[in-house]
Amino acid sequence: MAHRGTALFAVPVLVLALFLVGCPKRPATTAASAPPPTGSPSPSSAAPSTTPGSMAPATAAPSTAAPNTPPAPSEFSENANLKDVFFDFDKYDIRPGDARILDANATWLKSNDNLVLIEGHCDERGTNEYNIALGERRARAARDYLASAGVTDSRITIVSYGEERPACSDRTETCWAQNRRAHFMVKE
Repeated sequence: MAHRGTALFAVPVLVLALFLVGCPKRPATTAASAPPPTGSPSPSSAAPSTTPGSMAPATAAPSTAAPNTPPAPSEFSENANLKDVFFDFDKYDIRPGDARILDANATWLKSNDNLVLIEGHCDERGTNEYNIALGERRARAARDYLASAGVTDSRITIVSYGEERPACSDRTETCWAQNRRAHFMVKE
């Protein structure tokens, strides 16, 4: 009987030990991680901008993407016809004024065949992991709005940079408001 009591105690302990050893945690950033910036800094991180969407065009690299693979973010460039939309602190809801901007973006995109990249951005407050996820939700909200306005979903790629590519680097509410955005680029 003593042997049986020891076995009944040992089995749950072994199961628990196997569970704890066999289930390593994955990093939180892998699922929503954005590709690291390459080469020169992006136009949105070069200098503070007071006029959203008025930055100089970036140079697009030649396409090396396989069929059915979205182009790399480096293949997209600025387009003055597409304006950024902005978000309230810790939110990803499209505001009424920004809906009008998205309507204008959708009108332009429907009359052109360009692929579009929507970058989700956040201000510096919050953890890197949280801001990557929030930036992705902002990019998705903008994508979903454009799709509901008639832009073909397969033309839209999203990426989140979280807080890593600020448009403004001052530590003020006015500056943080410029960083909470969805930024639009096109592949020519």
